[in-house]
Amino acid sequence: MEINIADIRQDYSKKELSIAECANHPIEQFNTWFEEAIKAQVMEPNAMTVSAVSKEGRPSARTVLLKGIENDAFVFYTNYNSRKGQHLAANKYAALTFFWPELERQVNIEGRIEQVAEEVSDKYFKSRPYKSRVGAWASEQSQEISSKSVVMTRFAKYATKYITHVPRPPHWGGYGIIPDRIEFWQGRPSRLHDRVLYVLENGQWLKKRLAP
Repeated sequence: MEINIADIRQDYSKKELSIAECANHPIEQFNTWFEEAIKAQVMEPNAMTVSAVSKEGRPSARTVLLKGIENDAFVFYTNYNSRKGQHLAANKYAALTFFWPELERQVNIEGRIEQVAEEVSDKYFKSRPYKSRVGAWASEQSQEISSKSVVMTRFAKYATKYITHVPRPPHWGGYGIIPDRIEFWQGRPSRLHDRVLYVLENGQWLKKRLAP
């Protein structure tokens, strides 16, 4: 059976969203929605799309996992030398997108990107499973390789070198996105979605309702 992509659609009707219902601070509102996503057993509720722009102005996006919100910054970890890391180094701004289809919700976040303090990266790296720590050394992320065996050979090399204690690689660590714009999107019938935008102006968060 031939499927017409243009005919694929879903009408949303589970919940509503109003400015009055939203917390005064967007991080508080995010935490409320995040907890509801966990209770709803959303698959990987901390999965988020990170969008960045290269020095040539080419946008790119990939999915990573949120690992915490620290000092109002959304934190994740990666290889600084990866394509993602190069893009984040080229432009001081980035965007995050959370999509929780089970709740018909989306959160879009924009802000400044900064590397987290080394001690923060050290602490998180120590909490990772042993094989994940070795993998951070083994994978030259985003680099072209001739076959998967290249990575497996490097993994065996570093597993032999670091039998118990695995130090954090200098090229691996955390980024924090410090938001100045956060939008909460709630799906509604007939594509008349509810959208509430928080914008940081003169150090204060302002709430606005946007047209769907």
